[in-house]
Amino acid sequence: VFHLFFLYIVINVLHLHHENHDKNKGFTAMRPKIDMNKLKHLPTAEDMFVEEYGAKGTVSREEFDAKSRAWYYAEVLKNARKSAGITQQQLADKIGKKREYVAMLEKGETDMQLSTFIMMSEAVGLKFALTY
Repeated sequence: VFHLFFLYIVINVLHLHHENHDKNKGFTAMRPKIDMNKLKHLPTAEDMFVEEYGAKGTVSREEFDAKSRAWYYAEVLKNARKSAGITQQQLADKIGKKREYVAMLEKGETDMQLSTFIMMSEAVGLKFALTY
């Protein structure tokens, strides 16, 4: 979606214009000129997001939100694991799981229980606290 949006902007919104050649100054650089009338008709990021993942409160949006949270926390754990210099296999051994399971978690392909999240966090040196 982003690539199509970017292509649309390049083709339809930015009009490059050449300035006149001046023998004393040489060629001037091409500068983008934005057509604000065309820009007003572009969909907003929220419009594109709703089109792709559904409106807030819909099943498809809830599924996307859940997957995005799982991906985010998996990225946090993966970055902490790498910073600690621990391989996926070493982490799996520490928490009593298979390396393939750790890999799936890091890719956000599967969800984890809170107990697994806590074990993994502690194994890579993260500490967290619940507040309310």
